[in-house]
Amino acid sequence: MTDISCILGNISREEFLAEYWQKKPLLIRNAIANFEAPIDADELAGLALEEEVESRIVVEKDWQLQHGPFTEETFASLPAEKWTLLVQAVDLWVPEVAEILAKFDFLPQWRIDDIMVSYAADGGSVGPHFDYYDVFLLQGAGKRRWQIGGLSDADCPIVPNTELKILQHFEPVDEWVLEPGDMLYLPPKIAHHGVAIGECTTFSVGFRAPAVSEMLDDLATELLSGIALPHHLIDPPLTPAMANSQISPAHLASVRELLLATLDNEKLLGEWFAQYMTAAKYPDLVDITGESRTAVLLDKTSFTNGAKD
Repeated sequence: MTDISCILGNISREEFLAEYWQKKPLLIRNAIANFEAPIDADELAGLALEEEVESRIVVEKDWQLQHGPFTEETFASLPAEKWTLLVQAVDLWVPEVAEILAKFDFLPQWRIDDIMVSYAADGGSVGPHFDYYDVFLLQGAGKRRWQIGGLSDADCPIVPNTELKILQHFEPVDEWVLEPGDMLYLPPKIAHHGVAIGECTTFSVGFRAPAVSEMLDDLATELLSGIALPHHLIDPPLTPAMANSQISPAHLASVRELLLATLDNEKLLGEWFAQYMTAAKYPDLVDITGESRTAVLLDKTSFTNGAKD
């Protein structure tokens, strides 16, 4: 069994959280000593044949994106180089991959999303891009060259005519070649580009970072289900001059006050957020995957979503 007792190298957990987490990248050589990837390319391809498993293939020619499940014929038709297979949530299907998550117990467990595993043929890449979430990129088999750029956002131009959000302009400011057991931490919105040197696998430990629009949509659904007492908009003090089609600043202030008062309900917000962040990644598959997520509020109320006893 691979020893995974330490993953931050010479950096203490306190130093990492204070100086690097969501602030700046960190390269960790030999993060897992003598690391042997718990799943190889053939086994990963086997998972991608299964209907229940979320998978994608990226072919660099024209940046083609294909969604699984795949067939053996799909893999036989791929070029000799410059393509990548990505399989989500491999930790749900391979217990040995799930064991890697124990290394990240210095972070809130309800923030962890999954471990995506990718296989790349020589030169394989998904293009320069950025993510809105934190990610640890642990090198499995083979080597990959990682380049990082500066901060990016939704205003950055992307390559047209592809589903992939590839940056049109990418200027690397640093680069490293990662070998088995090496790991690169990237905070949100840091542009990065990884290219396989020969065949390689990479284990990407990603963290949940929902957009505010997604959270408001889910919270609104919960409010509509009746978890809170109904509150309705009332007018501010009116004057005859306000009897027109214009919405006054006073009305907007009333709307803001009503919404903020709803969000200021700590019990309601806490219970909703705990349930939201522990929702199973694949709710329809919990009977198969056994996925279970737990969070505990400060008042010791525990919330668990996923597999049932």
